[in-house]
Amino acid sequence: MSLYWRIFGLNAVVLGTATALLLWAPVTVSVPVLLTEAVILVGGLGVMLVANAALLRIGLAPLDRVTRLMTTVDLLRPGQRLPVRGGGEIAELVRTFNAMLERLERERAASSARALFAQEAERRRIAQELHDEVGQSMTAVLLALKRAGDEASGSLRGELQQAQEITRESLDEVRRLVRRLRPGVLDDLGLVSAVTSLATEFATHTGLRVVRRFDADLPPLDHETELVIYRVAQESLTNAARHAEARTVEVSLRGVGEHVVLEVSDDGRGIGAAREGAGIRGMRERALLVGATLDITSATPAGTRIRLAAPAVRKQS
Repeated sequence: MSLYWRIFGLNAVVLGTATALLLWAPVTVSVPVLLTEAVILVGGLGVMLVANAALLRIGLAPLDRVTRLMTTVDLLRPGQRLPVRGGGEIAELVRTFNAMLERLERERAASSARALFAQEAERRRIAQELHDEVGQSMTAVLLALKRAGDEASGSLRGELQQAQEITRESLDEVRRLVRRLRPGVLDDLGLVSAVTSLATEFATHTGLRVVRRFDADLPPLDHETELVIYRVAQESLTNAARHAEARTVEVSLRGVGEHVVLEVSDDGRGIGAAREGAGIRGMRERALLVGATLDITSATPAGTRIRLAAPAVRKQS
């Protein structure tokens, strides 16, 4: 039944019922209208309006569900669909809306993949330039300062040694930036070693206590999935240091069935009802890129827990 005939039918039921009551009820209308007759007519009108409103509410309920989903749908949380019941225009509207969501999710995933691949390529380029240009130049400066300090005497030697230490610290900072931009250890030694190095470096520079719990034998992963897990761990640790006001962070990597699960939990102030920022939305986009699921919840008794479940590479039968 079309929406037009659905509304017409509901109104017809209400009006027909009211007409039948007027025909068969022992009620007359005088001229002028008596007070009791006016009360009965107004009461009947009220009952008719209430019945019409209730029936319209029932008949148009599917439109309300579509409207509510339209206002709350988030393409970073795929799979939100409305159930299709019955036939007619409303059912067709629900099916069309579900198909539109599916198409938007596919397009969002494809555009996110292109953007993230371009971002990783740009990070590699910047890391390479920092390593080749800035790193080598600073290494040359460091060696020149060392030679000058060895030949100098007195107060000048002390100043040159101080400049040498500043240059060495700057060179270490450049190398740390290179590792953050391009995790070479991930390509060379694998996921566990890369996350171990990340957690150790994080603890060294932030002073927070980092507890690591890694399974020895994880299911196999492709390079894109390993990179997503590494970046999510990196962003989670960064958020814990910048926003959580935590003292301890726990990082775990576990094999659960055909998935590798990364969990990063802290004992900070928790996420609460805070609005998700660019960092968390970036993690969700990366998770969608490899078909992983990302959950961000409150930890017990306090803090935040980030859980990423990424599918492993299926073995060929």
